[in-house]
Amino acid sequence: MNRREVAALLAYAAKLDPRSAPADEAAAAETLHQWADLLADVPPTAPHPESRDWDAAQAVRHHIATSPYPIKPSDVSRPWHSFRRDVLSRHVDPLPDADPDDDRAYRAALAAQRRAIETGAVVATPRAALTTGESRQERDRFAAERLAALGGYVPRSVDQELAMYRPRRAARERLAAAGLPDPLDVNCPCEWCRAPAGSPCLDRHRAPRRTAHPTRLDLATAQHYAPGAA
Repeated sequence: MNRREVAALLAYAAKLDPRSAPADEAAAAETLHQWADLLADVPPTAPHPESRDWDAAQAVRHHIATSPYPIKPSDVSRPWHSFRRDVLSRHVDPLPDADPDDDRAYRAALAAQRRAIETGAVVATPRAALTTGESRQERDRFAAERLAALGGYVPRSVDQELAMYRPRRAARERLAAAGLPDPLDVNCPCEWCRAPAGSPCLDRHRAPRRTAHPTRLDLATAQHYAPGAA
């Protein structure tokens, strides 16, 4: 909040509880300076993706209505930080507009997105439930179909011995058996990769990556949990 917003908040607090009103102009200026400094990173309002939105005035009202003690800046900042943690815990980071192979730029873009969510500049995207109404039999059938698509039958003991020599296939089989999305089921949409389904992602040097690009995993997840998906 800026000084004008903090001044309005203090005026609201003094209206609800005259005890909090400063004794003179010097005290009022000192109080405003203190509150503005401590609440600089607290927005006056912010949206919540699934519950009640943040409103600093409501935090003031709640404290005055429930506590016998005069209000302090921390009585506003503490609820805000709890609200922020709750929003971020429910948030799914959208893909930043940054090269995922550039770790520093990618992390900086993620941090900027989260700062925008904290201040309410961007509304958080809630986590989608990864559950469906399908039966256990349907999930088992789907897993069996995916395992069949990966190749013919191999005795489990032999399969386990071979797993260390073909980690990518072993990882795909584990995903299929668990009914989880497999990024190699889809083509990679990353502009400089475009790896086809079944092939690993490539970095900018056209070398195979150990992990799939985030966009490919997002696409596989969306298709896996889409309504009507097998």
